[in-house]
Amino acid sequence: MALSMRAVVVALAGMLLALPMDAGAITIFSDAGASSAAIQDTVDAYRAALGDPINGNNPGPLAAGRREINWDGGGPPVIDGTAPLTPFVVFQNTRGGTFTTPGTGLTQAAATGGLLSLDLINPTYAALFAPFSPNRLFTPLGSNVTDGSFSIPGSGGTVAAGVQGFGAVFSDVDLASVTTIQYFDTDGNSLGIFNVPAFQGNQTFSFLGITTDANEPLIGSFRIVTGNAALGPNESPTVDLVVMDDFFYAEPRLAINRVPQPLSVQLLAIGLLALAALSRVARGGARR
Repeated sequence: MALSMRAVVVALAGMLLALPMDAGAITIFSDAGASSAAIQDTVDAYRAALGDPINGNNPGPLAAGRREINWDGGGPPVIDGTAPLTPFVVFQNTRGGTFTTPGTGLTQAAATGGLLSLDLINPTYAALFAPFSPNRLFTPLGSNVTDGSFSIPGSGGTVAAGVQGFGAVFSDVDLASVTTIQYFDTDGNSLGIFNVPAFQGNQTFSFLGITTDANEPLIGSFRIVTGNAALGPNESPTVDLVVMDDFFYAEPRLAINRVPQPLSVQLLAIGLLALAALSRVARGGARR
């Protein structure tokens, strides 16, 4: 009897494992180089993966396309900076992005020139950072942490959303495994921490972005850690200061509660079958 029950369990397990299972695919786009041209091909490939068109400030949700934020003010790029703000809600209604920092606030500012430029914090920043798209960069002040979340464009941040990809450009990433993006699904579960690639030198560029496939949960939020210190008036050889530029993300859409993944269901079924079989065997032994 025990032998036949074990045979049934093995057969059923084989049938369950033969069913299609979710591979949980995340595609990573990563590049770094001495100039904006060095990463342009990867950025363009990422844009293509997110999809066309660029949806600008159009209310959503839209069926396809992507959103971009270049911090440059539209029209002829502006050079004056903005006062630190958190939450940073400039693009909350128009493009479905809300950004916060535990520091003083987030600013759009040029490395040099104009009002509130970064070199007013430290003169060395004029030669340290460069914009991917002229003229302004994006950075937290008083912290090196930036948190972001998504909502349906046009909802004023009231309708939470998720995206199937988010990526960003960085300037002056010198140390490996220091600047990172951590992605979270719409339930707040971590999808992993990914390292932004480093490239030695000043005014260099790095890019990191991911896309998730249709079977993966949407990205509901993220945390970016830029370098190992906040911008400030003092420098040291161990400090890696990093700022951000263009953000790219898929069209925000309504988050749908996840259902158990096929792999989880199959493993649960196998476990229950095994427990039932062991219980049957134990009862049979006790009756002898």
